[in-house]
Amino acid sequence: MKNIMLAHGGGGVEMNSLINDIIFEIFDNDILKRADDSAVLGEFKNLAFSTDSFVVDPIKFNGGDIGKIAACGTINDLAMVGASAKYLSCAVIIEEGLDIQTLKDVLNSLANICRDSDVKVVCGDTKVVPRGKCDKIFINTSGVGEILVPNIGVNSLKSGARVLLSSDIGRHGGVILASRNEFELQSELQSDCKSLKGVVNALISAGIKPLCMRDATRGGLSAVLNEWAVASGLEILVHENKINVCDEVQGICELLGFEPYELANEGTFVVAVDECDAQKTLEILKSFDENASEIGEILDSKNSRVIIQNAYKSRRFLEPPKGELLPRIC
Repeated sequence: MKNIMLAHGGGGVEMNSLINDIIFEIFDNDILKRADDSAVLGEFKNLAFSTDSFVVDPIKFNGGDIGKIAACGTINDLAMVGASAKYLSCAVIIEEGLDIQTLKDVLNSLANICRDSDVKVVCGDTKVVPRGKCDKIFINTSGVGEILVPNIGVNSLKSGARVLLSSDIGRHGGVILASRNEFELQSELQSDCKSLKGVVNALISAGIKPLCMRDATRGGLSAVLNEWAVASGLEILVHENKINVCDEVQGICELLGFEPYELANEGTFVVAVDECDAQKTLEILKSFDENASEIGEILDSKNSRVIIQNAYKSRRFLEPPKGELLPRIC
């Protein structure tokens, strides 16, 4: 690899190679190599820290905008390690010529999510670059959260655990696909972009100890499950008929040749729990979203792979995403 390609930001094999073979090697430390959505800061006992940058195109889409996704993205990454977000930073890179009202709309969207999630934006930075040096506006948010339950992560995955989804999949990726100028598809589909702090806190308050959680953003469900399989060394079996895909997403995938399992989500997460907690977990997830479902289990086989089974019991490998799936999805 001599040059960075768009595929290196797509959530699939190429991005994992960039992270593992270059970034992790340069910044080598135990916290980073856990590869969780947020860093658990052991010396501070109960704090988690996360950062993310947002370059979504278009900056406004059905169900949200770059401000909303910037708030949700970092709040959700903290939630995935069992941390309740408390404080966010907000740094913006603005292209010369951006309409002031657009900037206000974006920042208000970010602020509204933070208010609804009881999170404060406490610091930030602003840069303005010449026309053509940035596409309208890019945002970085970093967040600090209080860990409510420790040791949630891929190291806790084990055979017999049940795998659940908090909603249907592919909505955000479908919305971005439909809204891009090169496609110009007419659709009423809404992005699933939302804060997951409430539903995760509800699980923890109910006494459920998730083994591992991950929001299915770039690379979608397929990327999450394959990352879990590789990290744990175990085999994961999921049932195709238990994975909810709405008609609009299915139609976009059939029209353009995408797999719904690889499309991004911005308000849907995957959670693994002990078998004894599966039913209670499902009930809580469904109280927030009727499309939640139990989709599979972690097997005892040490094959580091994901198997998907259809309604007729036929099985195939669910491969990790490869190539340039959909750049600038978030």
